[in-house]
Amino acid sequence: MALNKYIDHTLLKPDATEASILTIIEEAKHYDFASVCVNPTWVALAAKSLEGTAVKVCTVVGFPLGASTTATKVFETRDALANGADEIDMVLNIGALKSNQDAVVQKDIAAVVAASEGHIVKVILETCLLTDAEKVRACQLAKAAGAHFVKTSTGFSTGGATVQDIVLMRETVGPDTGVKASGGARSLEDAEAFIAAGANRIGASSGVAIMKGNLSDGDY
Repeated sequence: MALNKYIDHTLLKPDATEASILTIIEEAKHYDFASVCVNPTWVALAAKSLEGTAVKVCTVVGFPLGASTTATKVFETRDALANGADEIDMVLNIGALKSNQDAVVQKDIAAVVAASEGHIVKVILETCLLTDAEKVRACQLAKAAGAHFVKTSTGFSTGGATVQDIVLMRETVGPDTGVKASGGARSLEDAEAFIAAGANRIGASSGVAIMKGNLSDGDY
């Protein structure tokens, strides 16, 4: 797969303007990225702007804390799809996972998967807050719930993706579930390292820099 098709070109900052969203959409069109990932308020704009292209519209649910109720996440998912989203990146219930409430975590994910009606669902683990054992459990629960991908990070906590986490996640979910590295790919070298470790999607604000072989100062 070509490098551009690994990239979810991302802008999730709360102060992102319509102009900045339109800029990343045009960049995504130019480079034919896998998707643009934007907050729900921008999904309809992105969907309209990307009509007739192969670039998907990705948005976030339960973001960035994962602590909203399952019913809220389901509503967010349905609303996003109604507005034209193609992919859903949901934050799992981190507190429930750390409380060993595995059934709660799995049910939460499964409800979003069901609401997505076949659209791709990626489960954000927020790996920087988890032990390795918790990362493994989170991956297992996401897979059991029918999620299509596990994803490292929101980009809004204490750290982003690491090669070690990608290796662990890939080993846990096996070859058939996607692994997305986010919050750490700032250069072509970073992206290539994540892909070599087992990632098949890269979430980054620095997609253009990656394609140009430059170093980005982006923090997602």
